[in-house]
Amino acid sequence: MKILFLCTGNSCRSQMAEGWARHVKAGIIEPWSAGTEPHGLNPLAVKVMAEAGVDISRGQSKHVNELKTIDFDWVITVCDAANESCPVFPGTVKRYHAGFDDPPRLAKNAGSEQEALDIYRRVRDEIRAFVETLPDSLHAK
Repeated sequence: MKILFLCTGNSCRSQMAEGWARHVKAGIIEPWSAGTEPHGLNPLAVKVMAEAGVDISRGQSKHVNELKTIDFDWVITVCDAANESCPVFPGTVKRYHAGFDDPPRLAKNAGSEQEALDIYRRVRDEIRAFVETLPDSLHAK
């Protein structure tokens, strides 16, 4: 099953989702990630994923248009902005929205790097919990 995880920047949440899917759903899901306005891989996302044993450091921030020729089964938007601006995909692709907080935005108000990392860790763990339910949870919708 080919799943595209889509967010705005393809720097944090969608990269985490792709990393978790590769880690916990290998052989079940072929994960991809992209953004509507990609702007590079977030170093704190890389750090907290590495803490959990998942290396996303080689991930590339991609624009969703770069993947238009892939026949995805599902496009899962992981942020509200991407859900609102999600492009139309050809074929029978299905869409699902699973919104998660934006760690970089929330971390701007953190008082320390530790507090910022705690925000990233919380979202990382929420994304893992969601990915662990795939693909069964998609068919229940």
